[in-house]
Amino acid sequence: MNNIRKWMLAAILVLCGATSLSAQYVREPVNAYFTTGEMPDLRNFLPAPPDSIINKFTYDVSQYMWGKTMRKDPVRAEIARRDAEYSLRYIIQEFSEPFGLEISREGTPEIYRLLREGTATCDSICTLPKNYYMRRRPFMVFNEHTLTPDSEASLSRNGSYPSGHTILGWSAALLLMEINPAKADTLLARGYMYGESRVIVGAHWQSDVDAGYLAASVAYAKLHTSDRFLEQMAKAKEEFKRLTDPVVAEPQRRSARSVRRAARASRQQTRAN
Repeated sequence: MNNIRKWMLAAILVLCGATSLSAQYVREPVNAYFTTGEMPDLRNFLPAPPDSIINKFTYDVSQYMWGKTMRKDPVRAEIARRDAEYSLRYIIQEFSEPFGLEISREGTPEIYRLLREGTATCDSICTLPKNYYMRRRPFMVFNEHTLTPDSEASLSRNGSYPSGHTILGWSAALLLMEINPAKADTLLARGYMYGESRVIVGAHWQSDVDAGYLAASVAYAKLHTSDRFLEQMAKAKEEFKRLTDPVVAEPQRRSARSVRRAARASRQQTRAN
């Protein structure tokens, strides 16, 4: 395992107990940059899942078996289990450390908005192929439980190809890398690991995950044809620069902490009433 992957494992373990972020995020409307119909149609250029192509499907099966061996590593298995959470809250929790700055709705509103609307737009690219192919997941084919048995019923009703989790993790990595290119290696390592976790959990075939990486990259490129996205990316970059510039960073951090404290106090007062 290379140094970046080792660092990522250590950092994620540190964050295992990090639950303070979860209270900050609630479901909210997303103003996507494109509708599903405006996104590139993966069915027109992405190969069909390789269930019937023996040599390629053999690789899927061998990777499924590899994933099962990885479950014997308690550290990696726990990360894969936690990576099964599909939410902006979890992405922010996991990517703040490799990004180099704590992301939050109150403390980094422009980065938060870009990540929320950017990942939601990228996610929509998988809707048509998932519904079209309705590929059966590996745990269904082998009649075995995943690392997240509670999710199996809902997963069984959702097509496996391409992997939506992988699209979420890889698009988040690409978006944050553009804001902070100095952290590209660690961000991409975490994004890749997020997709890899789907094989380890047993919820996806390797070809689902590989297609997810490609789909996220296509969706990310499409985002750059939106003027509104480019404007928001510029705001996010400016916010990041302002918060990390050593001349102004500490006053900004103090201000952000004050905003978060005030928000927490307001929520506590509301609950008390």
